[in-house]
Amino acid sequence: MTLIERLEVLGKLGTHLKEEDDYLEAVMQRTAYENPWFTVENQKRAVAAIAEEMLNLEKLKAWTMPYFIPDAPPERKVVGLVLAGNIPLVGFHDVLCVFVSGHVAQVKLSDKDLYLLPYLLKLLQKYDSRTTDYFQIVEKLQDFDATIATGSNNSARYFEAYFRNVPHIIRKNRNGVAVLTGAETRAELQQLGEDIFQYFGLGCRNVAKLYVPQGYDFQALLEVLEAFRAVANHTKYRNNFDYNYSLYILNKEPHLSNGVIILLENPAFQSRIATLHYEFYNDLQEVEQAIRQHQEEIQCITSKVNLLNIKTLKFGQAQQPGLADYADEVDTMQFLLSLS
Repeated sequence: MTLIERLEVLGKLGTHLKEEDDYLEAVMQRTAYENPWFTVENQKRAVAAIAEEMLNLEKLKAWTMPYFIPDAPPERKVVGLVLAGNIPLVGFHDVLCVFVSGHVAQVKLSDKDLYLLPYLLKLLQKYDSRTTDYFQIVEKLQDFDATIATGSNNSARYFEAYFRNVPHIIRKNRNGVAVLTGAETRAELQQLGEDIFQYFGLGCRNVAKLYVPQGYDFQALLEVLEAFRAVANHTKYRNNFDYNYSLYILNKEPHLSNGVIILLENPAFQSRIATLHYEFYNDLQEVEQAIRQHQEEIQCITSKVNLLNIKTLKFGQAQQPGLADYADEVDTMQFLLSLS
């Protein structure tokens, strides 16, 4: 397949995903049954975001324009992909990149997300049978030339050792942060709530920590976040909330809560499920310095537009990455093109 043919078939998939598909609905129902964190609503949200941001033909063309991507790489490689399973289709961008580059994606699915991606690949084959040659779904990676593996900090140590002899990208735990000034509108706080609660806060782009000014009044924030009570009614989320809430009370750990989320003053970037950390600051330069010092722990930053002298997203956009929003700021496409 030529590059434009690969882009066009992806565009057809994007169009399909915006239409009704009873079989896709059934796949989502099965996934939700086996993994209650992956509600049908959240799966639909992930699919809709992918269709809009990653499978739009014009966006695909614009994204690939700066690269020199041949119709076929000089030497076609097998790229092993170890996909995470924290949110639905979280590894789709890696799969897409390998396909666009012209290499072969050998995919190890997460046992938490076994059905969605294979179905999307079948849809690609429906629109062009030649795509079959670009994907392999496997139980164990083998005979690969390079790899991209995503997991926890613990699994990353294993990945580093296991894949040390081939070109690789290893991704560890990262989290989203938000920087508040106290002047945010209720609408902006509502959008921040989306960054916090989408996918139950399980994504590496979800906001898990707030930077707030000294003396910040949390009342308005807690009131707005209470509107996300539907999230807290989910059984697994509620179990985590109740456990953590009881733990903080028993340990007499100071905290704030509105029955939906628990706020703790804690410098760590990773927080427990149903918990949000915050840290006070004196001035924004202090925040910028802290963020630069901890870049390897941060996936994205949300704040008011132009608040900081570093790259930030508007509130509400944390879980809407585009094609050029590479995880960990590592250019996946450039990595793949360097393999040939």
